[in-house]
Amino acid sequence: MPDIPVRVRFAPSPTGHLHVGGGRTALFNWLFARHHGGTFILRIEDTDKSRSTDENIDVIVDALSWLGLDWDEGPPTPGYRQTERFEIYRAHAERLVRAGRAYYCDCSPETLDAERKAAEARKETFRYSGRCRDRGLEAGALRLRIPQDGATVVDDLINGPVTFEHRQLDDWILVRTDGTPTYNFCVVVDDVTMRISHVIRGTDHLSNTPKQILCYEALDYAVPAFAHVSLILGQDKKRLSKRHGAASVQAFREAGIIPEALVNYLARLGWSHGDQETFTRDELVRLFDVKDVASSAAVFDIAKLEWLNQEYLKAMDGARLAELARPFIARAGLGVTLDDRRLAAAMETLRERAKTLVELVEVGRFYFERPPDYDPKAAAKFFGAAGAQRLARLAERLRALDDFTAPAIEAVYRDLTTALGLKLVDLAQLTRLAVTGRTASPPLFEVLAILGRDETLARLEAARAAAERVA
Repeated sequence: MPDIPVRVRFAPSPTGHLHVGGGRTALFNWLFARHHGGTFILRIEDTDKSRSTDENIDVIVDALSWLGLDWDEGPPTPGYRQTERFEIYRAHAERLVRAGRAYYCDCSPETLDAERKAAEARKETFRYSGRCRDRGLEAGALRLRIPQDGATVVDDLINGPVTFEHRQLDDWILVRTDGTPTYNFCVVVDDVTMRISHVIRGTDHLSNTPKQILCYEALDYAVPAFAHVSLILGQDKKRLSKRHGAASVQAFREAGIIPEALVNYLARLGWSHGDQETFTRDELVRLFDVKDVASSAAVFDIAKLEWLNQEYLKAMDGARLAELARPFIARAGLGVTLDDRRLAAAMETLRERAKTLVELVEVGRFYFERPPDYDPKAAAKFFGAAGAQRLARLAERLRALDDFTAPAIEAVYRDLTTALGLKLVDLAQLTRLAVTGRTASPPLFEVLAILGRDETLARLEAARAAAERVA
């Protein structure tokens, strides 16, 4: 379809959170549209009234927005929810009846169940017998009249030609007896009325595609191009689900994965450009082509995602890290006592020490609360009478310091170690224990400067009292 403007859609059912497989499908559609200067449409397939909720729509919209996948058409504009489009479906159903391409069926559930059981007894796939095809009924369920001979070929952009013999298909229901349209019928009508040029979706929809193609043809509409993306599997090679841990976009967001990393990872899940691992969004738009997506299933590797996330954290400036970390700081029950500048500086000292924002906050917890306890082995080594005296001397020197910056603080430590005949590491480890409760931290002098004079002195005094109790 080289002369038709690219128009693609992502059409989730709002029956739960956005699965990462759906997130990847949305991303591939978005990249394809942006690469070709086309249109990306968000459509909500909410005909499953028992499971679709407005709350789930909000969650899906929020997840797509968080990923940065902006849509050109869709909610909140009216007309992009299937429940708002029933008149359109009704008009197309009547058109098929008038053309003789669909017929009414009054087979009862009991009749159909009997046919299904008979097929099972013969070890065959159930296929409606077509007993109502020529009865000329004027009411009932509306079925599409499938050709009884021949085959439909799906020219898939990823999987190549896939042939479906018509004898394998049945006259599927377009509109139920109660007047509600079925999923497959809604999809076809939506795609043609929204002028969709390419349908990019999961391979689990491939079995529906021949039915939909025959419906396009029955309506005398052009058939869009199809590309069916492989499933995402867990490490056990089974379809990715909650049993593998996080499986939704929202779950990874709450686990501290940042949107840039998740977008990068999902793009690489089944698509590649040489050996390149990290991509800017502009690079993805420029390089992505759905024809380059692999047909084989992709395996989700959480360790690889966390590695990629850490690469993004390491390259991020402190102000952006602080912005991303604030909700996680609050969720951990911590109050932010640092101003924006010092919070950004604190985040810069932590970014190489964490794979996720959750870890970032945890390893930097000491910035937001005083040590509730001290590592017992370290306390036994560094506290006691000598430790208490050294902490008192440190506090005295730091209190008199005019310029409470990392270089000035370092100079105090070097002078005092010389005066006391110690190694710098001795005072540094003692101070780390005093201000963080542990003997591992980001560069000490930067930490003290970020905490500030008053907080540093308060922690040294608390540690001095604890050191005396050890003595």
